[in-house]
Amino acid sequence: MAKTVLVIDDDPTQRRLIQAVLEREGFTFEGAESGPAGLDRLARGGIDVVLLDMVMPQMSGLEVLQEARLSGVACPIIILTANAGIETVVEMMRAGAQDFFVKPASPERILVGVRNALQMGDLTSEVSRLKKRASGRMGFGDLVGSSSAMQLVKRMGERAAGSTIPVLITGESGVGKEVIARALHGSSDRAGKPFVAVNCGALPTNLVESILFGHEKGSFTGATDKHLGKFKEADGGTLFLDEIGELPLDMQVKLLRALQEGEVDPIGSKRPTKVDVRIVSATNRDLAQQVKDGTFREDLFYRLNVFPIEAPALRERREDVPALVDHFVTRFNVEEGRRIAGAAPEAMRLLQGFDWPGNVRQLENTVYRAIVLADGAYLQPHDFPSISGLNPPAPEAVAESASEAPIRLPEDLPPLPEAPIKFLDERGHLRTLESIERDLIQHAIEVYAGHMSEVARRLGIGRSTLYRKVREQGLEELVSRLG
Repeated sequence: MAKTVLVIDDDPTQRRLIQAVLEREGFTFEGAESGPAGLDRLARGGIDVVLLDMVMPQMSGLEVLQEARLSGVACPIIILTANAGIETVVEMMRAGAQDFFVKPASPERILVGVRNALQMGDLTSEVSRLKKRASGRMGFGDLVGSSSAMQLVKRMGERAAGSTIPVLITGESGVGKEVIARALHGSSDRAGKPFVAVNCGALPTNLVESILFGHEKGSFTGATDKHLGKFKEADGGTLFLDEIGELPLDMQVKLLRALQEGEVDPIGSKRPTKVDVRIVSATNRDLAQQVKDGTFREDLFYRLNVFPIEAPALRERREDVPALVDHFVTRFNVEEGRRIAGAAPEAMRLLQGFDWPGNVRQLENTVYRAIVLADGAYLQPHDFPSISGLNPPAPEAVAESASEAPIRLPEDLPPLPEAPIKFLDERGHLRTLESIERDLIQHAIEVYAGHMSEVARRLGIGRSTLYRKVREQGLEELVSRLG
């Protein structure tokens, strides 16, 4: 999704100039002619960066800045000023400004400032996310998605968080069951205490008991030190048993006793150890069917399945895909040092239309690959070769925005007509390669209506290379007229 920039300036000419600069680079522009109008717009949310004029009637830029920060607005704010005195700059920075421009600012300076602000905002949000995760304080408000299916998960989770009731999270692989478990822990009174995750399917059969319940030094060959076990590590907090359906039957008996008695028997210990652990389990299997098949204990099933929460598959909440893509773009921009602004509308339609058999995990890895390989400001359909053309979105699968003109996918574009390009000059000799290349690029731009991502894909070159050739061949005016 395109990043939204709010320009608060009482000068309509200045707003129009900045609007032209931003929209040419794919940003969404919004304008406000006064401080109060800008604050009203900020209160509704959805703004990524603010450009704020310093001198305005009613409220000065500094007053707007201070009021915005007091009201909890966290997005980067850049000041526009004709007075760049050191005292003014210091006062603005103390009030929470990210950067400042001296009027009149060049388009290049505006774009660099906005991109730097977005990158800093991405870094800040990623640091905040990692701190919450590390401290065990991530709540349901941090879950990405506002679809009806996710709203139900959040409501159920918040109710379960208020008690110590055992929770069983079900759903396909990759839907984010551990994320829900962490939100459950962070929303409970155990927030900030240990959250220990165990993948029961990855435990070596001969070490399951030791890993879960611990062992004493010398209790078996190779036990050179005392090991507390996962239950003891999670004492006072939450133990997340992922893929619980993979646990061997003999360990299911011991797990049931630990849950019923609130104590564990470390291997080689003379007496049991009391533990205070909240159990959250998860599985992508049908445990009820496993009970019928005799591969899962019925008494343990009823002990774990007290409060079930079903995590929806991604194909069942396609409307959450844009928010998830933005979340992953922000995260991988920070990790990879990139400045990708988001996914282009046609790419987003492609992502929303795909079925995602691997669910959120597959989407995450797909966006990661696209971020690393992308050569433009926005992710394009050709940046997702693993899904492009495999599963084109059905018209009813993705609701188009009323304010957005329909954009055809590359596969829907008409075939290229016969190019009227001559290889010989009037005297019958071969034309220069440069002149033929210019005609070919011009023809492609005209056929694909200035859609430069598609032109680059059809010509088999990168967008940056295409734009360089357009400048060298003097075709900027054609691109501007058709784009």
